[in-house]
Amino acid sequence: MSAPQRRGGPRGSETQDDLLVRLFADHYKDLVRLASLLLDDVGSCEEVVQDAFVKMHTLTARPEEGKEAAYLRSMVMNGARSRMRRRMVRRRVVPEAAPPAESAEVGALEQLQSEALLDAVRGLPRRQSEVLTLRYYLDLSEAEIAETLGISPGSVKTHASRGLAALERKLTPPEEDTAEEPS
Repeated sequence: MSAPQRRGGPRGSETQDDLLVRLFADHYKDLVRLASLLLDDVGSCEEVVQDAFVKMHTLTARPEEGKEAAYLRSMVMNGARSRMRRRMVRRRVVPEAAPPAESAEVGALEQLQSEALLDAVRGLPRRQSEVLTLRYYLDLSEAEIAETLGISPGSVKTHASRGLAALERKLTPPEEDTAEEPS
């Protein structure tokens, strides 16, 4: 194994390993932040930076003295771009996995609950039904509902409150009496 290379410079004679340790200590966090501009997770950013340091260590032709940090930044940018290109190609080529399908029982239960809610809303007085429909299905504000129906905002609040109370009574199952009767 050959002796480590020595480089003269402002910090005296420094081996290539010493130079990399100093560059790592001085620039690692900034390089990770730089990679994060292109990549979306910290792990990938750290990998790109580590790859840049490994490449820098294995280079046969070293960058000019004093330009090592710029060279590392360039390698980090290129590594991040390359990783993003691979991701984009993978997304185009490999379709995303379909989310797991719900069981038939879950779908049937949701359908029954949805039908029960719609039946309950349809069973409300006309104005309460209209206010709740505009509020919760069309997501209109009280002012927009008042304007649409030609009533005051106070009336909208009253109809919404009464309608919600009526829905709660209709949709809440009756509580069973769990107390035992005396014999």
